[in-house]
Amino acid sequence: MATAETETPKPNPDPATGEVDLFDADFARCPHAVYARLRAELPVARQSFIGNPVISRYEDVMWALRHPEIFSSEMDLEMALGTERPMIPQQIDPPRQTRFRKLLDPLFSRKRMQDLEPDIRRHARDLIEGFAGRGSCEFHREFAVPLPCTAFLRLLGLPAEELDLFLELKDGIIRPPAPPDRAAELRTQTGRRIYAYFDQALDERLDRPREDLLTWLTTTELDGRRLTREEMLDICFLLLLAGLDTVTATLGCSIAFLASNPAHRRRLVEDPARIDAAVEELLRYETPVTAVPRVLKRDVEVAGVQLEKGQLVTLLLGAANTDEQRFARADQVDFDRERNKHIAFGAGPHRCLGSHLARMELRVALEEWHRRIPEYRIAPGEVPLYTPGIREVRHLPLVFGPEA
Repeated sequence: MATAETETPKPNPDPATGEVDLFDADFARCPHAVYARLRAELPVARQSFIGNPVISRYEDVMWALRHPEIFSSEMDLEMALGTERPMIPQQIDPPRQTRFRKLLDPLFSRKRMQDLEPDIRRHARDLIEGFAGRGSCEFHREFAVPLPCTAFLRLLGLPAEELDLFLELKDGIIRPPAPPDRAAELRTQTGRRIYAYFDQALDERLDRPREDLLTWLTTTELDGRRLTREEMLDICFLLLLAGLDTVTATLGCSIAFLASNPAHRRRLVEDPARIDAAVEELLRYETPVTAVPRVLKRDVEVAGVQLEKGQLVTLLLGAANTDEQRFARADQVDFDRERNKHIAFGAGPHRCLGSHLARMELRVALEEWHRRIPEYRIAPGEVPLYTPGIREVRHLPLVFGPEA
């Protein structure tokens, strides 16, 4: 009887074509082998289906991040994520970007984030107590989403009861639930909804000011003038996407690793003082924001490959963070690592605006989790589900207590 032939999976990366598939399901789950092959064999690869260059070595990625005059963050509208204008300050370059960063940086300073810590710690404890006695949880839905997302909504002054709406809007841009040929259309529709929501919210702050970030946007000045409505909306658009995704993704990746590596988990339980270092090391090793895009402002050569002005380039942060030329034992998780100069938050002028908030939330989450739930593992028969792009663990069922 004839049997259907099974198609042999293409290698990733494919040395014959020089292509790498950054949206492959296996890559999202465990990208480290792909990273290693890229750095060794294809330091400037081409992204499958798109054909744009992908840069993977630490030295090259860091150089690109520090030279926005060559590797620009200013995208054409056809490359935009449902926006009508660039998001501020992430999609504009110095010197204009520098002025906005000086305006926004104090809102996310280390000191201000420390002031938020008691409320976030209380919320973490409340969430954990909601399922600790049950002996299990679905980590993504019950902890990784509500902890950082609720904190960020409070910071902006948005209603926590509308979290599901904000997550829908965020996913409609970052992870559109539509076929590839309809993704751009859905992003455009979702973008219009985001602009409309914040336009109304800003009007409400003008009529009834509050003690929140949205009200601050309506009253602050840049270069001796009030922000325009478009500038306010472009800042809000970015904050919604960044504030409701990356810490959730990092928490999921971190706990999935610890649930599968009991020796590392026990280290944090026995020595909570190592949690700060663990946060940094897991950011380096897991790097949930695997890549960032840039547009070339002029021709440039990278790793012996000539790149052309106007090309969209992908800087592979995850590969750079596991480069053995930069990090000793780069393929190992080491909570005693010294001088952990990872670039999970990027580098250069576009370094993540919310890095102090993210670090604080991750530290608090790991402290409170391991204080209350020192023993846990992935539920038997279950497989965590990772999403490509920003590596988020959308399904992470855990059981608590010692293994039988």
